[in-house]
Amino acid sequence: MEKNVRVRFAPSPTGGLHIGGVRTALYNYLFAKKMGGEMILRIEDTDQTRFVEGAEEYIVEALEWIGIEIDESPANEGQYGPYRQSERKPMYMQYAQQLIDAGHAYYAFDTPEELEEMRERLKAARVPSPQYNAITRMQMKNSLTLPADEVKAKLEAGEPYVIRLKVPRKEEVRINDMVRSWVVVHSSAIDDKVLVKADGMPTYHLANVVDDHLMKITHVIRGEEWLPSAPLHVLLYKYLGWEDTMPQFAHLPLILKPTGNGKLSKRDADKLGFPIFPLDWTNQDGEFSKGYREAGYLPEALTNFLAFLGWSPGNNEEMFDLEALIEAFSVERIGKAGTKFDIDKAKWYNQQYLKEKTNAQLAEFLLPVLQEKNIECSQEKAEAICEMLKERIVFYPELWENGKYFFFEPEEYDAKVIRKKWSATAVDVLGAYAETIKTVEDYNSVSAKEILVNVLEEKGVKMGVVMQSLRVAATGEGMGPDLMSVLATLGAQEVARRIEIAIEKLADQVKD
Repeated sequence: MEKNVRVRFAPSPTGGLHIGGVRTALYNYLFAKKMGGEMILRIEDTDQTRFVEGAEEYIVEALEWIGIEIDESPANEGQYGPYRQSERKPMYMQYAQQLIDAGHAYYAFDTPEELEEMRERLKAARVPSPQYNAITRMQMKNSLTLPADEVKAKLEAGEPYVIRLKVPRKEEVRINDMVRSWVVVHSSAIDDKVLVKADGMPTYHLANVVDDHLMKITHVIRGEEWLPSAPLHVLLYKYLGWEDTMPQFAHLPLILKPTGNGKLSKRDADKLGFPIFPLDWTNQDGEFSKGYREAGYLPEALTNFLAFLGWSPGNNEEMFDLEALIEAFSVERIGKAGTKFDIDKAKWYNQQYLKEKTNAQLAEFLLPVLQEKNIECSQEKAEAICEMLKERIVFYPELWENGKYFFFEPEEYDAKVIRKKWSATAVDVLGAYAETIKTVEDYNSVSAKEILVNVLEEKGVKMGVVMQSLRVAATGEGMGPDLMSVLATLGAQEVARRIEIAIEKLADQVKD
């Protein structure tokens, strides 16, 4: 009988959610929805020393913003909760004890000093990778080397201990990964990982496997950095008697630096000037990092961009909204090789999605900014401004940044245009144009141009002589959207006023 697909995104609340984590969550979500399955959010907070206040709430908000709908979570518990590992602590010990009773795990009483001494001894013997493993464990202080009565006494006395997995010395561990096909690892390369820490909390490895089993997770889709842990997890499934219900694994390719040489890090993103977090984040040291949302990225654009960081639909199509991504997605089309993070491509996606929005939708970004600044603006005017600027912006905050001149007269004028075009002839034409439009009742983009043409004919001057000067006088800028549309939006009286102000301010820069 086919099992209902259940996937999980299981972040640790140790800081802001890295953009690579967002991609992992997205791939899980796309797969679950494509297969008619369920998406679970589990908070893996077993390492309480690294817990960061507010991180869980940040993760939830980031997933909501990107459009990922969660079926089960700490806030929306299903029948397999609780969904925070710290709240599941009592249930893990029974499975650790099961492993000990079956001879697959053991108590280890080594002190930190004894562990360091072991590592130094192995380094001195030129052992390439000093580990607590099938060889070294027999020289350490654990329930495999100590008499049973001494082990019992230590446990009863409350002496600190950890529980380690007893990894076989000579065994091949095989994983049929959905992305990488068969992966074979010799057990000699796996150390005896700690399963339960001295504080009684399980480590990631035990908690992860137990929770995935109890929550009936069918597919584990996670980053490539977890591939080295997969053989250990396979052993745990086997030793706990869950091999037949073990989830299928899919390890995603790394997201690389734009140069391609190594994994993308926060330092790389900071250096190159782009966000690494979906939303604004301030860490415990007070260091602020701008998020994609606050930088002006649309969630649908970021989703489309992230989906293509390791996956391809198999054709030349690039624009996929979330529903289209769900329809097209397949794990089989995820690549093995790392993929470069191209921020210019992310910007391109954002630009395309902005272009597809209606003027009314874009006005929803602009109007709140104007309200915050106590600037009055009608819906009609806001939509007209958005219509003119939408082809020229990459991020929606640029609607305000690039359109300030619709609300304020210029404080500065494009120096290059003034130097080349601000002539006595241009000033003469602009002055006449300003006087003429003051009495015009129906001033729109058509009449604005017709009046200018008439003035030019009267003066015997060509359009090219005054166009840039007119733009600079009205907006302060040398380039921009269709000038006649800009003038019509400003209105005849405002255009006339700005022309007269410019003529006065730039009187000493007039060229003959």
